[in-house]
Amino acid sequence: MRSLIINSPYVQPLQHWEQDPHGRVLQVTEGRRSAGYEIFDTRTNTRRVEELELVNRIRTRVDDWRAAGYPSVTSVTRRLLEHWHDREARQLPFYFCQLEAIETLIWWVEGAQEFKQGIFLPGDGGPWERVCNKMATGTGKTTLMGLIVTWQVLNALTYPKRKEFSAAIFLVAPGLTVKERLQVLYPGHEKNVYDEFRLCPNEALRQKINQAALLIENWHTLMPLKAPDRSVVKKGAESDEAFTRRVLGKLAGHKDIVVVNDEAHHAYRQRAEVKVSKKEAEELGIDLDEATRWIEGLDRIHKTRRIRRCFDLSATPFAPTGKKSTEKGLFDWIVSDFGLNDAIEAGLVKTPRVVVRDDALANAQSYRSKLYHLYNEAEVKEDLNRKAEPHEPLPDLAQKAYALLAYDWRETAKLWRDAGHEVPPVMLTVCNRTESAARIERFFNGGDCLIAETQAPERTLRVDSRVLEKAERGESVTKDKDYAERLEAIIHAAGLPDDRRDELLGSKQEEQLRAIVDTVGKRGKPGQRLQNVVSVAMLSEGWDAANVTHIMGLRAFTSQLLCEQVIGRGLRRVAYERDEDGLFLPEYVNVFGVPLSIFQDVGEGGDPPPPPKPSVEVEVVPGRHPYEIRWPNVLRVDSVLQPTLAMD
Repeated sequence: MRSLIINSPYVQPLQHWEQDPHGRVLQVTEGRRSAGYEIFDTRTNTRRVEELELVNRIRTRVDDWRAAGYPSVTSVTRRLLEHWHDREARQLPFYFCQLEAIETLIWWVEGAQEFKQGIFLPGDGGPWERVCNKMATGTGKTTLMGLIVTWQVLNALTYPKRKEFSAAIFLVAPGLTVKERLQVLYPGHEKNVYDEFRLCPNEALRQKINQAALLIENWHTLMPLKAPDRSVVKKGAESDEAFTRRVLGKLAGHKDIVVVNDEAHHAYRQRAEVKVSKKEAEELGIDLDEATRWIEGLDRIHKTRRIRRCFDLSATPFAPTGKKSTEKGLFDWIVSDFGLNDAIEAGLVKTPRVVVRDDALANAQSYRSKLYHLYNEAEVKEDLNRKAEPHEPLPDLAQKAYALLAYDWRETAKLWRDAGHEVPPVMLTVCNRTESAARIERFFNGGDCLIAETQAPERTLRVDSRVLEKAERGESVTKDKDYAERLEAIIHAAGLPDDRRDELLGSKQEEQLRAIVDTVGKRGKPGQRLQNVVSVAMLSEGWDAANVTHIMGLRAFTSQLLCEQVIGRGLRRVAYERDEDGLFLPEYVNVFGVPLSIFQDVGEGGDPPPPPKPSVEVEVVPGRHPYEIRWPNVLRVDSVLQPTLAMD
């Protein structure tokens, strides 16, 4: 079958794949896919698409507004839009989805009223406005945040009396992993996005960005302070003003703040009449006791400093509703949508493939259909839902599925080695409970798996969700002796320099786990040699190691939302090579047990994912940074003719 990549990442999609009710790809259809989301019925293996009617109407308005030359925008915004669309201004152009997302936000804030007639954007019931961009994992949300900051700050400094803009920006992340990734949004960061992607048309405007009042925090800082248990002095609850000063720090000196929520599906306002079950919240990876604290904290800041507007970014902007279908909770304030199917067709992410290696086991053909949603099989669900000991064997069907996956992974690992890759491909399991994770770890480390290469305890990581959760919040946990030994073995086998290894071994258990998890597939880092990761739930937000090539789902999947969240952990591309037509060359992730609706079916004897082209990392010798030579990006050379008067 031909590649699913049929669109350039740099222009509006011109065509899309049509699917049947079971999600099988049928044919290419001219024109862009309508904005929408899929509801998948795992009982009947059928799907239906719900259109995002508001987004489709807004798309048309933005297209007309763009064609008319962006009427009513400021001269600063116009200059930025021209610069961002200039393909000669940077080494690689912005993706179409990034430009469409920022254009839609600008249209909503600055666009002429005649282009917004009849458009009403519902809110979440709170006192400040929320606007959401729905963008699939891997489509460049961090760069979009840089575009938002540049647009807001430069306009606010140029037009200080205009209420549409603010130079005070509060970026809220879902955890420490994402917070660290977003540090590039600080103008003074060594690898800041403003220089990296040349977001400003000239040096004078770039210097203005340095005047931004910018704060990046993980949402846990919005939690109210807990009163000390043994305190003699009873101080009472923290006031809104004290809360604002504590959370915002230097930013507390500003009013009319713009908020940017990353992974905004965790930031939702639960109405009093909505009753959400614990099970539904767990499926969405949400802690009910803390879920609404993100918004409650922002409400307190709004009372004291006023939130001008909030920009939400999320690949899956859904919130619990108390109803059976999680898709009912789709955010009402979405203005643009570039979903997973669009990202697959533009090559921005890996192509998911549902593949079974038939030569791995006798009669593997008979297990083909059962592997599509493995957990739904009665023998698997019943066995994995009990409190079993780690030494108890996995259900027979799950063992056969792992043998197929491990065989497929081994073939892939050989191809990666032959291609010159220094890090191995990774197989990732997302399972239903901690007992299952312990059994899966034992299955591989104890040698029960038929593929001997997978018996590598020092390359196998079972992610303790409790420890990782605490690590994401910056909290300490009680040290688990057995788990600590597992982490130390992985650190010893990582091949780190002695000083870095000893420093990591001396750190807390939760810090060790975060260091390993965050660096899976990164050369010279603690997680560089891992080949097998087993986790409960969806791992932390922002975790998407580029070398994940195989995914096993051993949990319930009641919606496409859950499928996308799991698959998203393995969609990050390794390389960005293009073919003669300007399309990205496909990279693949092989999927077992996750009933994703769009995938490439490569037939009964599918090959392992071919390796991407290996890259060579060019680094500065330590201590030589002061001697760096930077070349200006010359847009044009102007010849100036000056007439002179000469007297004889």
